Amino acid sequence: MSGPPARRPILERLGLALIALVLGALFGGMAVAAWIGGELFLAVMGGIGCAMTLWVGGLTLIRG
Repeated sequence: MSGPPARRPILERLGLALIALVLGALFGGMAVAAWIGGELFLAVMGGIGCAMTLWVGGLTLIRG
């Protein structure tokens, strides 16, 4: 039986977090645009997508 999985290298974790940051910014931009356009449901879904993406990106940095 093997032990716990090896941690990802810091460069890989930073790269994944950067990708999550870019995607989170896109979701956030979509949420703001939808809010301005009066699309409440799309704004809420974009905001949730932004929060979840940034959350996972942060976890990738911390836990790796």
